[in-house]
Amino acid sequence: MDTPTVDKFLGEIAHLMREKNGNQLQNFLHYEPPWPPLYDQMISELRQTYPVSRQESLEQKCSEALPAEEEGDGGGPFTSFITFITKYFAFIRDVDVSDLLETHQKLKLLLGCASTVLSASTGLIILPTVISLSRTLSRLAIGLDKRPDLVIDLTSREAAAPGDEAGERVTLAEGSANLIREAFKKCASERSGNISGLNGEGRPEGRRIGIYLMANVCLKLFFHCRKLRSAEQIFALIYQQSPPLSLYPAAQRTTFLYYLGRYHFANNHFHRAQLALQAAYNQCHRQATKQRRLILVYLITSNMILGRFPSSQTYQRPEARGLREKFEPLCSAIAKGDIASFRELTDIGNPSASWFLRWRILLQITNRCEVLVWRSLARRTFLLSGNLGDAVNKKAPTLDLDDVLVVATCLEKRALGIEARQRASIPTTQKPSGREHTNSIFIFPPTQADTPFTGEQKEELPDGYIDPDLIDCVDPPGPDLPTMEAVEGMIASLVEQDLLHGFVSHGQKRFAITGAKNASPLQIGFPNVWMTISAKMDEEVPGWVKEGQTRGGGTVMHLSGARPV
Repeated sequence: MDTPTVDKFLGEIAHLMREKNGNQLQNFLHYEPPWPPLYDQMISELRQTYPVSRQESLEQKCSEALPAEEEGDGGGPFTSFITFITKYFAFIRDVDVSDLLETHQKLKLLLGCASTVLSASTGLIILPTVISLSRTLSRLAIGLDKRPDLVIDLTSREAAAPGDEAGERVTLAEGSANLIREAFKKCASERSGNISGLNGEGRPEGRRIGIYLMANVCLKLFFHCRKLRSAEQIFALIYQQSPPLSLYPAAQRTTFLYYLGRYHFANNHFHRAQLALQAAYNQCHRQATKQRRLILVYLITSNMILGRFPSSQTYQRPEARGLREKFEPLCSAIAKGDIASFRELTDIGNPSASWFLRWRILLQITNRCEVLVWRSLARRTFLLSGNLGDAVNKKAPTLDLDDVLVVATCLEKRALGIEARQRASIPTTQKPSGREHTNSIFIFPPTQADTPFTGEQKEELPDGYIDPDLIDCVDPPGPDLPTMEAVEGMIASLVEQDLLHGFVSHGQKRFAITGAKNASPLQIGFPNVWMTISAKMDEEVPGWVKEGQTRGGGTVMHLSGARPV
């Protein structure tokens, strides 16, 4: 049977191969419905003339219609490309988009075949197609990952990822990301051209053009799967082998810097995260409100942990709508040293805390900002009861730690609701709201365990497993309130971090400010948090390749005349 549409399609593909027009080739290859009318006709011809049983005949037809090798003395063979076109025909012939799992598997096989072409000498032609396929596979994998009902019967998950522990299974999304990462590695390991990876016009050349496009697709999947270690491999490879990020389009720069900032944020490198996220926010188009909001949430959090709070102008921007209600009360509690309000706002039962948790920033706020709360508490206590010292008699300004303890205890009681319970005549043996004992889930309430359990009592215990080591334990009589040792430790920690300037006299239970002879004790003893932290940091962000930066191989790149793509 004649196949005029297939013949015409192969003729156009052959022409594009000779012209090395990769962008037009990508436009020719459709992977998902709705199919254009000509593609419906081509699929019909393939199913009638070249069904699955005649796959070898289809391969032979493609081999005859497409050029066998690239023209010119240095041209390479097109064997792998011909195999890819054959696989493409088989894909559009056999795919059933109503079966998403099967479609996902077929799309993975097609991308794997395209990646093989990418490593050949003629691979630059297929690069736009590989990028398009990767994006399609990424969308499908994330969609399936959000539909557990579709994969619940999948008995064999993806094979163990390379480099992971033997036997470890990966999700559909992670398996797709691992496949796309292999294509990314082929872009990053490009060896053609000069060592800088740039052509005569100062632009990325060869497969290096697709480094950040492929990296961003991989990072989207890895962050969706929460596989930061896999994302780290992407950043490390780029840091060693990529041309400077500034030579790539703004959209690629912004997306990459966003994920780089998220990565450093998750690893508690908040200054690096702030640098990357600030650059991403500055370069993001003003009309991309959704993307700017994503960046802004993590940027505000990073700055807040570093002691710099958002201004009222920031909250007035379109992408910041609704953020004032979330962040402003928290910033106010930190600035005032209000432990009670801070505890309330970070309690999981609070709506703001639930919102922070959805954005995966709650733990960082709770753990890192508490230090700043204590610094503010010490500062406000000094304003109320601190000794300003006597410069004439060489007496340093001091803060009585007993005063800090009194204020901290009062605030902690308010946070735990102890005073309110006492006023309401509620027994203090009941569990207070707020922090509980670490092992409270394994321990019986005090009303059931005031005395050791006897044999008969043990038989009447509530259903559920109780660790044998904790069977006779009782719940602590009350919450842990601040002690002098805890206050001394916190103040000493703040001094060690340079957030307080002075020393702690453990014998006198006082904090003394040094160097305040000719300056304000408040200014010297309680330095600006942001300036103190930023002064210790440099501007280098691992994973961000900049002009003039020494890379893994020791190469220093000076690209004053380079131009972006």
